[in-house]
Amino acid sequence: MQSQEQIIHAKWLITCEEDNKILENHALVLKNGKIHAVLPSKNASIQYPSATTSHYSQHAIVPGFINSHTHIGMNFFRGLADDLTLMDWLNNHIWPAEKQWVQQDFVHDASLFAMAEMLRSGTTCFNDMYFFLDATAQAALTAGIRAHIGITVIDFPTAWASTTQEYLEKGLAFHEAYKKYDNITATFAPHAIYTVSEKTLSTIKELADQHQLKINMHIQESRDEIEQSLAQTKKRPIRRLHDIGFLSPQVIAIHMTQIDDEDLTILQHTQPHIVHCPESNMKLASGACPVMQLQAAGLNIALGTDSVASNNNLDMIGEMRSAALLAKLQSGNPKAVDAEQALKMATLQGAKALGIEQMFGSLTVGKAADFIAIDLAQIETQPLYHPISQIVYAASRHQITDVWVAGKQLLKNRQLTTLDETELLNKAHFWREKIKN
Repeated sequence: MQSQEQIIHAKWLITCEEDNKILENHALVLKNGKIHAVLPSKNASIQYPSATTSHYSQHAIVPGFINSHTHIGMNFFRGLADDLTLMDWLNNHIWPAEKQWVQQDFVHDASLFAMAEMLRSGTTCFNDMYFFLDATAQAALTAGIRAHIGITVIDFPTAWASTTQEYLEKGLAFHEAYKKYDNITATFAPHAIYTVSEKTLSTIKELADQHQLKINMHIQESRDEIEQSLAQTKKRPIRRLHDIGFLSPQVIAIHMTQIDDEDLTILQHTQPHIVHCPESNMKLASGACPVMQLQAAGLNIALGTDSVASNNNLDMIGEMRSAALLAKLQSGNPKAVDAEQALKMATLQGAKALGIEQMFGSLTVGKAADFIAIDLAQIETQPLYHPISQIVYAASRHQITDVWVAGKQLLKNRQLTTLDETELLNKAHFWREKIKN
């Protein structure tokens, strides 16, 4: 953490505050890992003459992206099983692969590899759901990225735990062990209503209330999930969750591609946060989250990539573009999700979903100095009329040159500063050879 002021000059500061100001030829002043001041560049050097200074004269500075749903321990399953339906993909390919390969070293190595990809794509904070939580946490401490790590609960044995009680005990022990770390936050993460009983979900709700933790859950991701629930209980999943008092702003509802009028009424009443994963949903043909309807109902919608086994990347610029285009196609309204809204879904609205908007998600004085620099002077983003539109509709993640978390530069001129790229690639090759055989 830096105690001396740093000045970051930029062509544009895109604040992602509620009014989404675009400040041209402005600077961020950083101190002690936070944004100390935002002011015109011409004034910054005068007011802070002893500060170290960096210039990004052709860049937009934006808040670091918040990837609100990931399974980063799956990163070595990228491309293992493509072009399949969700249930075929899970039952016949992913769960068998996990049973064979997932353990502490695998998750640690895959997590480091995923964090490198996320940092190179401008993500400074992610919300994860997987196994071997300590492996992901240790990787995050090495990388310097912020991690919300889900206490995964499934009502059947895995390499991580044998019983529901063991999942909960291990998860709560993890929560206690990592409370002291600023960049590690535990959440609860029951997998889905077809893998976790209502009794277990009620227990998780009680524990989450007791420990003041968020709850992540895949909810109404596919038509198969709806049909299975109706066949078993004559209720849709959202109705079942509502009937046991599970839904609230404490809940982060992931995917939500299958929504009817009754669901919408319940959601409007209970106000869970929604995580839209457009590329994973399109690839698995699961459906499309009705973003425009949910927005009209006053719900907060964030963005996530899901895992690279179903996406197949962790690229939040691509996710913003897909979210904006899919909403237009789905609604027939070109204004359904505009570029500014897409950017907020990847920043401030992600922070709101995780309950951290007081410190993250916008370039605001007093918030953490988590931000990225995007070079917009490249052929692909010129000529430039509207910086936010260029970022969402034209830019690529390769134009992200620099990334800071808590004022520390984790990507500098496209080079990772905390992770060894060659070592990571060697690990990926090592695991590929094991898995393919």
